[in-house]
Parts: sequence; structure tokens; C-alpha cells
Amino acid sequence: MVGTLNRKYMRLRVVSERTEIPNLNPNEKMVHMAFRASNVDFLNLMQRCPRLRMIQVPPSYRKTMSNAIQVFMDMQGIELLQGDVWGHRKDLDEYFTVEDSTIEEIHSLAAIGVSMDDVTDKIQKKTRLNPDLIEFIAKNKITA
Repeated sequence: MVGTLNRKYMRLRVVSERTEIPNLNPNEKMVHMAFRASNVDFLNLMQRCPRLRMIQVPPSYRKTMSNAIQVFMDMQGIELLQGDVWGHRKDLDEYFTVEDSTIEEIHSLAAIGVSMDDVTDKIQKKTRLNPDLIEFIAKNKITA
């Protein structure tokens, strides 16, 4: 299982600048990088948060990432997703939250055999979550 589990929601820690990395909670499992991170930034993040299982970056940043860091993340068992945290205000909360009702809906649609594309389309229209994150939730059986 991945993420902040056994709660009524799933949380992604939003990191807006590299100076935040040394102050992160070492137990973070899911992080959204809201700045154009370098390979060193990713390595520092992985060192600071050894339980990390997922890093999300905006699509425009994903295109500029080196293959080497992507391979290294794969070797560490860290999934790299692309997407944004729409409507999130870091000044109000440093975490982007996915509600339990959304997680339950993703799991129930997947459980009855709805195709991942259809699950993604339906959930995306309701919540503005990105397709990679929806698939990640479905695949990892995150429990609300």
C-alpha cells in the first residue's frame, strides 16, 4: 500500500521549491514537485524520504527530465507520474488531498471491470485528478 493510508483521504505533499526538501517529513510516501527539479533535487528528495513510492511532476517538467533519473527511480521502486494539482493553494495547506469517496469510486469502478480509460474519464470529469494519479490509485489499492 502506498500513501497516507488508513485515513479518510490520501495526501500528496506539494513541494514548491528545492529549499523545502531538507525539511520534509522523512515518512512522506507521495510528493508532487511543483518546481522544475534537477537530478540532484530528486536524489535529495529520495534520500530525505526513504519510504517514497511516488513522485508527481507537471507534464511540461516531465518532458525535460533525464532518462537517468527516471531509471534510478524505477530501480528504487518509485513511480513517476505526470500531472498537476489543480486548484491547490499551498498557502492554505502543504498537502493536496484526494477524498475517500473518490478513492472508493475508483476502486469500485475498477472492481466491476470498467476499463481504465473509462474510469479515468469519469473520475477526471468529476475531480480534475490527472489520469496517471487515477491509475496509480486503482493499481495500488489505496484504501480510504
